[in-house]
Amino acid sequence: MSLITSELPTLYEHYTAGGIHTGLNSDKPYFTLNDKNISIYSGAIHYFRVPKEYWRDRLRKLRAAGLNTVETYVPWNLHEPQPDTFDFGQGGSDWEHLLDVREFLTIAKEEDLFAIVRPGPYICSEWEFGGLPSWLLREPNIRFRTSDGTFMKYVSRYFSVLLPILAMLQFTRGGPIIAFQVENEYASTYLPGIFLPDKKYLRQLRQLMIDHGIKEQLMTSDAAMYGTIGKCFQQKT
Repeated sequence: MSLITSELPTLYEHYTAGGIHTGLNSDKPYFTLNDKNISIYSGAIHYFRVPKEYWRDRLRKLRAAGLNTVETYVPWNLHEPQPDTFDFGQGGSDWEHLLDVREFLTIAKEEDLFAIVRPGPYICSEWEFGGLPSWLLREPNIRFRTSDGTFMKYVSRYFSVLLPILAMLQFTRGGPIIAFQVENEYASTYLPGIFLPDKKYLRQLRQLMIDHGIKEQLMTSDAAMYGTIGKCFQQKT
């Protein structure tokens, strides 16, 4: 039995009444979705960490907790376990039952939730190698999380398969996805005198997403690490 009562409109009934004209916008001091004010209350459920038969139960409980949006990463190393071999729920791998991201997001909509998707390619998420496939290590001179041509060649191939799946699930196309995160906490790669984040890399990721039909809000997630805890490191104990 659905937890959505008949007395109140669902999120989708409210935000799509009169048709869908625009997605999530941040050009005001507050978010709007389809030109209606929205406060986003999100919680994370990573589909690849939950058995498929529990997806609906977990999403329903998230909605019952008063949240209106589910957030999930997408792990590259599970979806492309071998070079140019992809599994999004029908690939026959041992992880197949955990990888149907399309079905997970479809269930999220059925449970009256919007979605924010974080496709990486690097996801961190306390996941092995940040979700990067281990077979990338066969490339002797590859530079991960940069605009390095070798790295971006593989990212482009992966995104060419993943992003069309997600594009069909965007809010402005009748799906649940209202926003996408580009990379993950990329500013944290900054090491003074050692490594500067590669802005070209972020621009390339953004362009790949646009080229593959992503039209919803794009965002990043970065900790103000050196601005907030830098002084703590300088204090003497």
